[in-house]
Amino acid sequence: MKVAIFDRMEECTEAEVARLLPLVSAQRREQALQFKHTFGQFCCLKSWLMLQELMENGQWQMANWLYNEHGKPYIENGPFFSISHCKESIAVAVDEQPVGVDIEGVRHADDELIWRTMNEEEQAEIFAAKERDRAFTRFWTQKEAIVKCLGTGIESFEQLQGIRSQESGIRTQTFEKEKYIYSIATKE
Repeated sequence: MKVAIFDRMEECTEAEVARLLPLVSAQRREQALQFKHTFGQFCCLKSWLMLQELMENGQWQMANWLYNEHGKPYIENGPFFSISHCKESIAVAVDEQPVGVDIEGVRHADDELIWRTMNEEEQAEIFAAKERDRAFTRFWTQKEAIVKCLGTGIESFEQLQGIRSQESGIRTQTFEKEKYIYSIATKE
């Protein structure tokens, strides 16, 4: 598995977007420019270039791209990949088996969100944690990485309660930095 993290978000400027635009395919330029704000444009372009760097032998070419019934992109006969971004960073993962990555800035989680998205065991751990927001964000990234690995996406907050950090047949790894937490899920 290959993973790339970009956390120099101060580079997210109109000038950098203009510099990146000619470096991507026409389709990706069009997708990036559909975003109203510089942040969305930058993340769209930068994540594409990161993905391109992680792939080998031209596997990243748009002509090979398809979308599953839930809208998750994949490459026909190519490696699996996943992309995520937040205000603090961008994460891209590539593997020969299904993979999901999620990256989030540590954020405040109110009680209602915890009750709606976490199972009883996770709720207990979060409420007992010294850094409650970090504990919530860790579980959240694990759950998002799992649904991305499965290719289903999140259908409802309640669905998240049933997703455990160690789903049957899926392995998660979680990493923490000062400003963000990211998790990677792969099929075993």
